[in-house]
Order: sequence, then structure tokens, then C-alpha cells
Amino acid sequence: MHPPETKRTYRTVFLSDVHLGTRGCRADFLADFLASVECERLYLVGDIVDGWRLRKSWYWDARHDEVIRRLLKLARKGTQVTYIPGNHDEMFRGWLGLEVAGIRLAREAVHTTADGRRLLVIHGDEFDSVVRYAKFIALLGDWAYDTALTLNRLFNVVRRRMGYPYWSLSQWLKRQVKGAVKAIDRFEEALAHEAQRRGFQGVVCGHIHHAEMRDIGGVRYMNDGDWVESCTALVEHADGRFELLDWAAERRLSLWHTSPEDPVPA
Repeated sequence: MHPPETKRTYRTVFLSDVHLGTRGCRADFLADFLASVECERLYLVGDIVDGWRLRKSWYWDARHDEVIRRLLKLARKGTQVTYIPGNHDEMFRGWLGLEVAGIRLAREAVHTTADGRRLLVIHGDEFDSVVRYAKFIALLGDWAYDTALTLNRLFNVVRRRMGYPYWSLSQWLKRQVKGAVKAIDRFEEALAHEAQRRGFQGVVCGHIHHAEMRDIGGVRYMNDGDWVESCTALVEHADGRFELLDWAAERRLSLWHTSPEDPVPA
């Protein structure tokens, strides 16, 4: 993949759930995206590095290195980069308040849009009752998610051989399972209510690998998605308008060319 000659310029870019250190990470797509944009502010909204998986087994290739180089280059060129660690990269929560290579680490952030709205920027795992109160169940969910994405990979191998493009079986399964749909709704509502309680007009988060923009009780809820299944980013334009970008679709590339081998959970 090669970036276009003319870079896209945004006021703000939000990324999360990259899961560097796993085979499921679409570092190739993300490196291409980072090479293709310029922005004043960049928020890394958690789970950028997957410490859970790296503790089990080490995986890191040249594409992962390229993502890090691109992030550092943006910081060197003057982009204000804020890193908000999530539950998979919680090891960096011990560094909160520090600035490393131009990247500031924070528990959460307040972002003021071009049109004056105040947004809470937070990873969101604090509002996932399974992760917060029952880590054993979360690890069981880790196994279930791994299994679903492994089936997804095999499913798309068959589709590819039949000449069909990539189609996310795992995301379709999420939408079909009523419990998963209800859990996503509860998560989104909890984040919106917290933002409203604290006087914000909106919230930006990650964690559940489900890109979304919608109004909940007068609060703008925005989830920037992930770089494992969907390859999405949330961007703010110069006038304060927000947009969800599907980078795989924009590049007219199908994910089945190099299917993830090591899926990761939220």
C-alpha cells in the first residue's frame, strides 16, 4: 500500500484498539493510514499495544515497527499526541502524566471541538462490568472471541477461493447474538450518561471494537472502532464535523488478502 501524494488534513484523529503485538493487528493498513494524514491532534484511545498477548507469546514484525515510526514522526512534526492506555496496555497506566518522545500519557482527556463542544475522551473499559469486576469471565470471553475470529479466518479462506470478497463473520455473529447487542447498548448508554453527568456534550471511546456515532439522551456518543476487524478511525474536520473512516473500504482493499491469524478480544 502506498499513501497518496496529497495528504488528507484533519483537525483531530482518534484511534484505538490497534493491538500491536498480535497477528490480528492490521498494522499494514494503519501504517498506510498514518502515512496518508496530517492532523493537529492525535488521540490514541487505548489498547494500542496488547500487553495481554505479549505476556503469553511474543509477536512483533516490521509492520508493527512502521506504525510506531509513523506515530513518532507525527509527534516530531508537531502533532499533539495523547495516549490514553486501555485494559490491554494497562502497564502504561503507571506512566500517566509523563511525556515520552513527544507523546503525553493520560488517564483520560478533554477535547474541545472546533465549534466549541467539550468531549470526554476515554478508553471505556472502566464501564465494562465484565472487565472491571470479573476478570476470569473476561478471559473466558478472550477465548470465545479468539474462536469466533479463527472461524472467521477459515470462513474467508473459503470465500476467497470461491471468488468472493472479505465478509466479517465475527462481526455478523456479534450482531445476531442478542446478549452481545444488549451489552454494546448498555456500554454505549453508560458512557453517554457519564459524559452527561460530568457536563460534556459528547464522548469518544474505544474498547468494544464497534465503530459508532449516535446521539444518546442529547449526548453525542462516538466510538472509533478498531484495527483488527474493521480498520476504522474517527476524524474531526476543521469545522468541527466528525466522520468515521473505513480505511479498508477507502483503499478498495479486501481484508481477506492477509487474514488475521491471532485474533484479540476487546
